[in-house]
Amino acid sequence: MNRKFSQYKMLLIGLSAIAFGAVANSASAETNSLSAEMDSIGNSQSQALPVLEIESSSSPASLPETVSEDAVSVTGEAQTEDIQVAQAPIIPGRSTRSGPSYIGIGGNIGLGGDTTLGDSGFAVISKVGLTRNLSTRPSVVIGGNDPTVLVPVTIDFPISSVAEAGEVTLAAAPYVGGGIAISTGSNSLVRPLISAGVDVPVASRVTATAGVNFAFFDDTEIGLILGAGYNF
Repeated sequence: MNRKFSQYKMLLIGLSAIAFGAVANSASAETNSLSAEMDSIGNSQSQALPVLEIESSSSPASLPETVSEDAVSVTGEAQTEDIQVAQAPIIPGRSTRSGPSYIGIGGNIGLGGDTTLGDSGFAVISKVGLTRNLSTRPSVVIGGNDPTVLVPVTIDFPISSVAEAGEVTLAAAPYVGGGIAISTGSNSLVRPLISAGVDVPVASRVTATAGVNFAFFDDTEIGLILGAGYNF
């Protein structure tokens, strides 16, 4: 009986060893299979993920060109000049395009009328620059009648060469404008005035001038003034 029990015991131990080996082999196979699957999944994921490429720029982004100091200076000067032209500052006594301001004397030749302007007489003349292009030319005509005061504002044109004779050059600067004429005396009148003429620089301090004046009193008064002025 004991012998039979021992045989059963040895048989159970052998079966247990065989079963344990089978289970161990199965577990090892499952472990190897799981490891292979994990490796496969890892490889597939690494292949599926996009490759990020970081490209370094060979040169920095181009920056806007810097404005040169000369360009800024020219722009600033142009703007300053535009502002000065727009403001047109009035500076009494300044030079204009036709030359410097002056004061002088001359003679008036009357060409018809009842006032001193339309008669022959003596004249005090002047030019007072206001801006680069404008001036006022107050004058007083004195004669047999009450003095006549002329106050025109004129547009002055640049000095230009009008004739050449050998080395002698005659330069002239025309002007034209309008204002008021005042007839003094008991019958004082203020009437419109039209003036036109030409200035001729003859020396650094002397300007010769000739101008005709039309004053619209009861009748049209016309006077031609010839004279010379001292530049200031």
